[in-house]
Amino acid sequence: MQAITTSLNEMGGPPSPGGAVSHIKRKESSEKDYPDLDEDESNEDDVVYVKGEPIITTGSDVSRFLVDVRDDGDPALTFRSLFIGTVFACLGATLCQIYLFKPIQVSVSAVFLLLFVYSTGLAWSKVLPRRESVERTRFAKLGPVLEFINPGEFRIKEHVIATLVASTASYGSTAVLNFAVQRLYYNTDVNATTAVLATFSTACFGYGLCGLLRPLTVYPSEMVYWGSLPTVSTFQLLHFDTEANYKRMKLFWIVLMGMFFWEIIPSYIFPLLNGVSIFCLASQHALPSVQGVFTHLFGGANSNEGLGLLSISFDWQYITSTFMSLPLSQQANAWVGCGLCYIILSTIYYSNAWNSKSFPMLSTSIFSSNGSVYDQLAVFGTTFQLNQTALNEVGLPHMTGSNVWTNITDNLAIGGLFAHCVCFWGPYLRDTFRNARLGRQQDLHWKAMQKYKEVPIWWYLCLLVLSFVGGLIVVFKGQTTLSWYSYIVALLLGSFVTPFSQTINARMGYGIGTSQLMKMVGGAMAPGRPIANLYFTMWSHDIINQSIGLAADLKIGQYLKIPPQVMFLTQLWGTVLGAVVNYVTMVSVVNSQRDAILSPTGTNVWSGQVVQSLNSNAVTWSLAKELYGPTGEYFIVPLSLLIGIAATVIQWFISRRWPRIGPVKVDSVVLPIIFMFSAWLSSGVNSVATSCILVGIVSQLWLRCHHPGWFRKYNYILGGALDGGAQVMVFILSFAVFGASGTAKPFPSWAGNPAHGNVDYCVVNVT
Repeated sequence: MQAITTSLNEMGGPPSPGGAVSHIKRKESSEKDYPDLDEDESNEDDVVYVKGEPIITTGSDVSRFLVDVRDDGDPALTFRSLFIGTVFACLGATLCQIYLFKPIQVSVSAVFLLLFVYSTGLAWSKVLPRRESVERTRFAKLGPVLEFINPGEFRIKEHVIATLVASTASYGSTAVLNFAVQRLYYNTDVNATTAVLATFSTACFGYGLCGLLRPLTVYPSEMVYWGSLPTVSTFQLLHFDTEANYKRMKLFWIVLMGMFFWEIIPSYIFPLLNGVSIFCLASQHALPSVQGVFTHLFGGANSNEGLGLLSISFDWQYITSTFMSLPLSQQANAWVGCGLCYIILSTIYYSNAWNSKSFPMLSTSIFSSNGSVYDQLAVFGTTFQLNQTALNEVGLPHMTGSNVWTNITDNLAIGGLFAHCVCFWGPYLRDTFRNARLGRQQDLHWKAMQKYKEVPIWWYLCLLVLSFVGGLIVVFKGQTTLSWYSYIVALLLGSFVTPFSQTINARMGYGIGTSQLMKMVGGAMAPGRPIANLYFTMWSHDIINQSIGLAADLKIGQYLKIPPQVMFLTQLWGTVLGAVVNYVTMVSVVNSQRDAILSPTGTNVWSGQVVQSLNSNAVTWSLAKELYGPTGEYFIVPLSLLIGIAATVIQWFISRRWPRIGPVKVDSVVLPIIFMFSAWLSSGVNSVATSCILVGIVSQLWLRCHHPGWFRKYNYILGGALDGGAQVMVFILSFAVFGASGTAKPFPSWAGNPAHGNVDYCVVNVT
């Protein structure tokens, strides 16, 4: 890991063998080369070229070399774009909810959605009659109607609008998962109207914050939202110079169709391919004690089976193109965190820290001291409030060692997030704020957008007010047990954290989960009330998630020149649709897969780890004084927030005194990301970790640095095609054979799909 980090510390790729740099030249950008650049942008740091192609390293590189500034001025908001977007919003929101009950949480690929939208838009434009087909006929009066329905060629802005309606509806909502928790653990069916209103409230409040912060977190060049680049590249590939892009188009469709047909094999027919572990396969006749250790360390194809060390996965639905998109600095820090995760989780379990051996090695459930699942209904009853007498009888809940470590790292990362933004990025954020106040930006794409009318601030303020009122209605009328003043504190806390979370997500391509902070404050605001803690966390944390997703979409709109007011209406409509569809899908999945979701370990197809984690944290933080206080078993968890801050501040002081330690730039080490990834394998299917890292090495270390021309032309297209093909097949399989809406139809058992035990042949139920 150290070697990897060292080679990446400058984000310019590894040094050439023997120090040879003959094939690398530096070329200073000039106004002659890029006449649209202002003087202060054109004189930025030199760009590294390999074989005449620039290496994409910074946000400025993305704006100048990767994304076309072209704007054809074609219409964006049409009946066709809105109708198609609405249809596929239902598809995207449904798939989003399905993945929330999968062993690995995967966001719905925008490329998956845009491909469906593109095919439908093309068919619409060619099949339905146009205005010119009735001109100079007796049906000429129908011309305006036909033009309204079919305005002609399906162009890029219509395509973007339809896709963003769908993707906006596809953001996962903690609100909907809260209702799942109430159904599963408290036998409470939340009224559908209340559920939709609560989801709308959190989503739109997040959107309002996103709109207010957009001069700081969307407009600047360095705010890239790296995960959006495959989407942007695919849009421009499909609509700009398609004849010149013939090779890229050909690659795109070949890969997409290949992955579509391949995905059925590891997902359904041959699930062993989701986690091939040489160690587990070789230990079939080993002693039970050895098999147990091997399962914990090397098993990982089933949910919560083991750490998946050196397992190789061939199932792209879980690998995804994420590591093909993220910048090298993020990946290097993630790899270091992952290496630490293997060491720390193994040490915690085998040293029996927090009595870990009494419980499963990996699980997000809570347990009694004897290892059985904790009877929380006896302690909190149907009123959702603590019964002290029952608590004395049942005892305090206990967490697995891996779950404790996850909570610790959450707080380490949150503290590190605040400190890193202030210490390391403070000067940049100060300059960004100054530019926003003066109404100026250096980004080429922002400048190209100035011909469009901007969204007035009061639109976003009105949205915040409406969202606030909607949430207040839920607090008073719903079964939340949350006080009105706690609701206000939750919104204020989320609003404070949002700019920090948006900044690290935009610059590094990956966000820091901040829900642990919300749970801590919620536990102090509503002791003894786990449902109140759930809703406090929802209104404080979900608005952050929503604002990040919507900000990424606004960046896509900036790259592709979508009028801001059209973007506002598009995202608002997608948010409303998502609130309804997410709730309906959750009810269907929970009702049909209740046993698998409630299981502490789950299966290789369905898992309740997300709702289990939400419930576990709500229960434990409602008992904060007993569990997390100075005399509690888990006092280290809240203390970790201060440790995360202190560690990052110390790193900053070291970087001021010693900018480099050996070949490593100290400020290239992002402790919040290392903290976060050091608990990456604490639950779910872990057999994909090695494959994810290998994909990142090939894409960002080898292709980006040594074949930048191929990388720029094909990398993001390739990632989008792989995601699109895999997710189309997963959507079909979920309803056809996985039982998302009814009875599952498993594939007949054979050597690659064993009838019993873990699919990677590691032993089951080891201790």
